[in-house]
Amino acid sequence: MGRTKATITGVAGHVPDYVLNNAELETLVETNDEWILTRTGISERRILKGEAQGVSHMATPAVLELLRKTGTDPLEVDMIICATTTPDYVFPATANLISHAVGARNAFGYDLSAACSGFLFALSTGSQFIETGKYKKVIVVGGDKMSSILDYSDRKTCIIFGDGCAAVMLEPSEEYGIEDFVLKTDGQGADYLYMQGGGSRYPASHESVDGKMHFVTQEGATVFKFAVTNMAEVAAEIMERNHLTAADVSWLVPHQANKRIIEATAARMGVGLEKVMLNIQKYGNTTNASIPLCLWEYENQLKKGDKLVLAAFGGGFTWGSMFLTWGYDAE
Repeated sequence: MGRTKATITGVAGHVPDYVLNNAELETLVETNDEWILTRTGISERRILKGEAQGVSHMATPAVLELLRKTGTDPLEVDMIICATTTPDYVFPATANLISHAVGARNAFGYDLSAACSGFLFALSTGSQFIETGKYKKVIVVGGDKMSSILDYSDRKTCIIFGDGCAAVMLEPSEEYGIEDFVLKTDGQGADYLYMQGGGSRYPASHESVDGKMHFVTQEGATVFKFAVTNMAEVAAEIMERNHLTAADVSWLVPHQANKRIIEATAARMGVGLEKVMLNIQKYGNTTNASIPLCLWEYENQLKKGDKLVLAAFGGGFTWGSMFLTWGYDAE
């Protein structure tokens, strides 16, 4: 018998109805469609509207659809991990809200925060509970409402991000699943991409709100340089560690941060763009949701045994890659 692996047995996603396109952004900030497209590859993004709407309001329909697709009773779910940068509350965890909303009363869960790399960190964490035999059904959610922390007068950030959520089911398999992962962090990046206010260092106050400390702050050139280098290198590293050639890789599933970063990663791996999952043009950077949203959208093109390389880079800095074999043919 081989070792037990954590395999993805289903994926589902949810994006808000409201579409914020580049034309509308031109009315909010000094920019234009060509400028955004050439620098990011983004044409539009989805925005969650409505009073008191948080990540859990996108995660709940995604997880309910995941349960339906996998034929899973909510009471069978052992664990829910929610990777998010924009939780509904500081506490309780958004994972707790999701568990309650979908009726997963036997599951325990928590949130995981690692910026745009969070979904990979959460997926690797969830896989350990499967591989040890402790649990049989673990749901990993990636979701963010980035519009809640954006300054729509700052063209460096407001053009990039969108809202969305997706989730995967992990179950044990001896044939397919997560084969290997490389995860890295470097705290020197804390000054280049962060939200200063709202934590224990700078709690909410009149001064912090007036100073716009509760919005994303980014030094774009530095972040781009680190992301291009590190996301590409870690993707190449996972290939080398597992003796994969470009021909072996069925799909590259990159975090949808910037089209130029994605292209640089594919080039470093030697993988053609026809093997790259891409949806940044219509969703923008959905941070923790971007990789699972790609899996959701490309699910019908995936075949059992396909070799996937997942790669991400996030603020802080965080980055990582994962090699997995796909476990099922879509309906």
